[in-house]
Amino acid sequence: MIVHGSGKKSSGDNSSGSDYSEILVSVRRVAKVVNGGRRFSFSVLVVVGDGKGRVGCGLGKHAEVSDARIKAVNSAKKNMFRVHLRESRTLHHDVKSKFCSGRVVLRAARPGTGVIAGGSMRSVFEVLGVQDVVAKSIGPSGSHTVVHALFKALSSIQSPRHIAAKRGKRVSEIIEKR
Repeated sequence: MIVHGSGKKSSGDNSSGSDYSEILVSVRRVAKVVNGGRRFSFSVLVVVGDGKGRVGCGLGKHAEVSDARIKAVNSAKKNMFRVHLRESRTLHHDVKSKFCSGRVVLRAARPGTGVIAGGSMRSVFEVLGVQDVVAKSIGPSGSHTVVHALFKALSSIQSPRHIAAKRGKRVSEIIEKR
C-alpha cells in the first residue's frame, strides 16, 4: 500500500525550511497475546525525503494507524541522511548490500532509463529524487527487509570528491571517462 503525502514542517522541527514528501510503504497489523485474548496494534513503515538527495525511513507502532504513521514520520525525519547523487539524477557507482537475508543490487543508469525497481524500492527512489537507476532485490520480498537493505546500500555510496580526498588524488584521476 503506497500513500503519497507532503510532510508539513512542525514547529518543533529543527531542520531547514524545505518541504518533505512522505510515502507510506507498509502497514502491518500485529497481535500481542495477553491474558484474556489478543491485543492488536499497527506497525507502519514510512519513507521521507526532500527529492534532492536527503532521505530517511522510520518505523512507528501504535494502536491506531494514524498515530503509528505520525511516530514513523518523526522517526524518519530524525534518521535522515544525504545520498551523493551524480548530476542529481543517478548514483555515482554500483552498490551491493545485505540486511538479514535480503540483498539489493543498485546500478547507475544512463539518462532516460527511468527507475527500474520493485515496489518498496521505487518509493524510496521517488522521495530521494533519483530519476535513472536499475535496482534488484534478491531474497525475501518483505518491504521492511528490502528497505533496510536499500538504506544500508545508499549510506555506503561515496562521492568521487570524498574518495579523491581520501586517496590524495584529483577528482579527474578517480572518475573514468563518461
